[in-house]
Amino acid sequence: MILFPAIDLKDGQCVRLKHGDMATATIYNDDPAAQAKAFEDQGFEWLHVVDLNGAFKGQSVNSAAVGAILKATKNPVQLGGGIRTIAQIEDWLARGLARVILGTVAVRDPDLVRQACKAFPGKVAVGIDAKGGKVAVEGWAEASSLGVIELAKKFEGAGVAAIIYTDIDRDGVLTGINWDATIDLADAVSIPVIASGGLASIADIVRMTMPDAQKLEGAISGRALYDGRIDPAEALAILQGRPVAEAKS
Repeated sequence: MILFPAIDLKDGQCVRLKHGDMATATIYNDDPAAQAKAFEDQGFEWLHVVDLNGAFKGQSVNSAAVGAILKATKNPVQLGGGIRTIAQIEDWLARGLARVILGTVAVRDPDLVRQACKAFPGKVAVGIDAKGGKVAVEGWAEASSLGVIELAKKFEGAGVAAIIYTDIDRDGVLTGINWDATIDLADAVSIPVIASGGLASIADIVRMTMPDAQKLEGAISGRALYDGRIDPAEALAILQGRPVAEAKS
């Protein structure tokens, strides 16, 4: 079970939003590379990065910041936001990303996702962001008529490495992950699912260890880590089945 710390990039800075609204951005670090290294030093083994400007613009905007992150950490990095073409996927993977996350294009052009999965096995994840149970696209600015499970099932057997499922209504507001919807999705498909949006406390970390959540690949945490609501050592100890006291010593 993986806990993915999140770095959301806006104008080259590490920020967090509420409900995906760019106007609500809180700046947590103006040096994303240093933040990436800090997460590695805390014991995290993966990193989740989103180019927020890119998600709205439809092309990578924070490339320099992502490049600096890749140089700063040895951890594998997954990146989403504005990646819409095979050429962009190939370029990012060549630069050292462990995997790319395709969101809007997964709705607009599912065949491109399937093509990418064949070309880059194990390197392509799908981001499904939902509001009221319906998939949102273009940086969450537009709603589609697609249901979450309906979209996910389009990629069964395609070779998608993971589905990152975000409940927009909970993102950045520390109300807890939508466990029911997340586990329903994981039950409906064979693709590994990563929970995102709302992770708030150690209670959510403990919830990840429950039997019905064991099918998940993990969960993403942003604001709760930055605000100190979750102690990294304690969270990682819980997920790894180690004594918390040992992890803090």
